[in-house]
Amino acid sequence: MADLDNKDQTEMDPADMEDVEEVEEEETGEDNSKARQLTMQMMQNPQILAALQERLDGLVGSPSGYMESLPKVVKRRVNALKNLQVKCAHIEAKFYEEVHELERKYAALYQPLFDKRSDIVRAAYEPTDEECEWKPDEEEELTVSKQVQVIHTCMLFKYHRVYILLYKLFSHSLTLCFGLCLHQEEMKEKAKVEEEKKDEEKEDPKGIPEFWLTVFKNVDLLSEMLQEHDEPILKHLQDIKVKFSDAGQPMSFTLEFHFEPNDFFTNTVLTKTYKMRSEPDESDPFSFDGPEIMGCTGCTIDWVKGKNVTLKTIKKKQKHKGRGTVRTVTKTVPNDSFFNFFSPPEVPESGELDEDSEAVLAADFEIGHFIRERIVPRAVLYFTGEAIEDDDDDYDEEGEEADDEEGEEEADEENDPDYEPKV
Repeated sequence: MADLDNKDQTEMDPADMEDVEEVEEEETGEDNSKARQLTMQMMQNPQILAALQERLDGLVGSPSGYMESLPKVVKRRVNALKNLQVKCAHIEAKFYEEVHELERKYAALYQPLFDKRSDIVRAAYEPTDEECEWKPDEEEELTVSKQVQVIHTCMLFKYHRVYILLYKLFSHSLTLCFGLCLHQEEMKEKAKVEEEKKDEEKEDPKGIPEFWLTVFKNVDLLSEMLQEHDEPILKHLQDIKVKFSDAGQPMSFTLEFHFEPNDFFTNTVLTKTYKMRSEPDESDPFSFDGPEIMGCTGCTIDWVKGKNVTLKTIKKKQKHKGRGTVRTVTKTVPNDSFFNFFSPPEVPESGELDEDSEAVLAADFEIGHFIRERIVPRAVLYFTGEAIEDDDDDYDEEGEEADDEEGEEEADEENDPDYEPKV
């Protein structure tokens, strides 16, 4: 009987064999389609997703089993490598300590320049004409001299037979263009003179008004902290300085916000100190990745009565349950303000914080580090917006790379014979 079956198969028409193959392919396609539908249904079930997430969370940090499979003698050598890694972490800590000393050294070199910047901003020093001279980029608008140079270059074409006709046709246009350029230059000079006259008529502004307020408003990370009631106060901010801890002292840095006398508080300087650690944790030395901020302390702001923008007064009506009488109760509650920056949550000795406090401190550390590393050294570029454009360019490049990757993925999908475009 088996021989008959084999004979039937060998004598089967080749066309019939093709039909069999097509049926098998169709069945396989149906199976794949059912599998995809089942997967989609499972992924839309929140209970299944929660179970999967719990399972994945349990796998984080768990050994793969490879280390356990190694021979004992190999494990001993791996332990030796880990001990070497711990020594590397301690050397790296020393490296960052020396970097901190270099920061202290160069901070002293930068400070005279920052002091002069402060003097100009608060009108304690008027820069000379030479100090105010700034050479613009070569890519700015074409000057008249360059326009004339282009015209002269075009006129040289008349000595070439091919361009004789072109020169005759456009000679009149070139003349008009040359005259127009001169006219534009005269108009610019006239406008400049008129602008200078208007400036003389106006009251001469002192220094650079609202310098630091403008910097804060230009930076998203800082502008998000600003409230409308903060702006009149920050108009009195004259300088921000960074002070590093002395040699031999625990690693830290202090941000000093210098204010001119104002109607809001009596302090002339508000401070925020960040304590840092640059040594591996004995319980987890492999997690060391340079200095980290361990905590921060603010300062007490001596507010003028009625001027504290970190608090607000609200009124609530309360109804007596028995008598039914209504009374108005006044309460003082916290208010959103940039000046809450100087009252960070205290880190307990145990180091344990609730989620809200951890989020506040994480944002606080990011802001403090950004002010120290970017704002203070490059304040004028954040005032003009040039530093912001540089930051945006960095993000654009990353975005373009992501777009390229997406384009490659789309191309791969289109080249896939089983790809079904989304409707």
